Amino acid sequence: MGVPDLTMVDLPGITRVPVHGQPQDIYEQITGIIMEYIQPEESIMLNVLSATVDFPTCESIRMSQSVDKTGKRTLAVVTKVDKAPEGLLEKVTADDVNIGLGYVCVRNRIGEESYEEARREENSLFQTHPLLSKIDKSMVGIPILAQKLVQIQASIISKCLPDIIRKINEKLKENVLELRKLPKNLSSVAEATITFMGIIGSLKDSLRKIFVRAEFDEYLGDKNMHCTARLAEMLDKFSRKLQKSAENNSTKDFLLEEIEVLEEVKGIWLPNFLPRQAFRTMLQRKLDKISHLPLEFVGEVWDYIETVVIIVLMRHSKEYPQLQSFMKRAVKNLVEKMKGKAFDHVTEMIKMEKVTDYTTDEEYMEVWGKLMASQNEFVGVTNDLAITEAMRYTAVPSNLKIEGFGTVEVEHLINYPSSIRDQAFDLKMRIVAYWKIVIKRITDAMALHLLLSLDNLLDREIEVEIVNRMMGGQGSEIKQMLGESPLVATNRERLNRSIMLLKESKEVVDQIMDREVQWF
Repeated sequence: MGVPDLTMVDLPGITRVPVHGQPQDIYEQITGIIMEYIQPEESIMLNVLSATVDFPTCESIRMSQSVDKTGKRTLAVVTKVDKAPEGLLEKVTADDVNIGLGYVCVRNRIGEESYEEARREENSLFQTHPLLSKIDKSMVGIPILAQKLVQIQASIISKCLPDIIRKINEKLKENVLELRKLPKNLSSVAEATITFMGIIGSLKDSLRKIFVRAEFDEYLGDKNMHCTARLAEMLDKFSRKLQKSAENNSTKDFLLEEIEVLEEVKGIWLPNFLPRQAFRTMLQRKLDKISHLPLEFVGEVWDYIETVVIIVLMRHSKEYPQLQSFMKRAVKNLVEKMKGKAFDHVTEMIKMEKVTDYTTDEEYMEVWGKLMASQNEFVGVTNDLAITEAMRYTAVPSNLKIEGFGTVEVEHLINYPSSIRDQAFDLKMRIVAYWKIVIKRITDAMALHLLLSLDNLLDREIEVEIVNRMMGGQGSEIKQMLGESPLVATNRERLNRSIMLLKESKEVVDQIMDREVQWF
């Protein structure tokens, strides 16, 4: 009563030679099994020895000594004492093999003997046999063996009790803390509403930390949740793609596109005026080439925002899984609406850039002026090439170096009138200078609209969307919080049962420690 069981494991005998279809590695298999059981420090080895053998040569002794050199965990049981009584007294008292827990000599049952008959015969043998009767009575008989085992068990328990108490207390504390972390079992719609609004508040605070304040303590190891950095990277990538997509780095077809446009917009007017429509046509072509990039950026950014918001939402609402699908749909619906607004904004922005060309940025005139500094050299080289071609003179250089373009071929331009060449050069430089302004303006506008949209999302939109979805339909969704999920209910029952058992175990162990226990 109140004493832990002492489990007895009957290990197989050591077999060296396989017989009757046994595997060739039978010895290795059996020794592996034996070592698995005798290596733990809490194991007690009951080494059964035959009185007919020389103890130091027994392999079982060798194995036990390999894991218990002092013998403190080894108890030897000597059988077949009636077969070899000569010298047995000397063998069990000399202890040549270091059996720390001592020896017990026993007589096994023979034939159909009952337990009681076997014990009487055993007692008679050790009382009357001329040699066996000389062995100390504390070392003979099955009852003595049982008594020793109980004493060993009691000793082990007394040593382990403090550690058992410590482990019980640790587990009890752990379970109580886990139970307290479980969601409160809500009993009214008012309680459910307060809890739900607490979830929304925590969600908004976490989102502001990672999207606005660059505080990532909740997700230190997950760089994908370091949102300010990831959004900045996306914007930088978008800006680089924007600049690269409309660049024309060809040095062989220099000014051909501009000449083509000038030919198509020419009219009956003075030839030395640059047609504004030519500029707008070139600008619209460049905008057409990059118009897909802002839309792709919007899609990528809002897909990322949706993923992050849902991850944070799932973490804050994990205690109420019955609500997560509703709130997740609310987030997806909200992001879809905000993504649509961003698409509309981008479309309108590109349209504005197409219908008008205007800036107050002084950089436009500065850049245009620097680029036009190469015009005189351009005019000179192209005129020389035209004269050389007409007079069949020795060839002159057909290229020149222009700031911002590098070395460009111009020989293909001599077949066009000089007025067209000059206008094409001016148009090219104006577009290059103005395009820098357009790229910056689009990038800045995208960044500002994104930050404004995020602020609206975190300040009001997400709360309104989720609350409307959860409270709609007479609050049917919020009422689901009143029903505890099967997972939470199972965990609560498991923890309560574990806490009760741990408290009962602690009381039993305390009682054992408070009194001196006699195990025999």
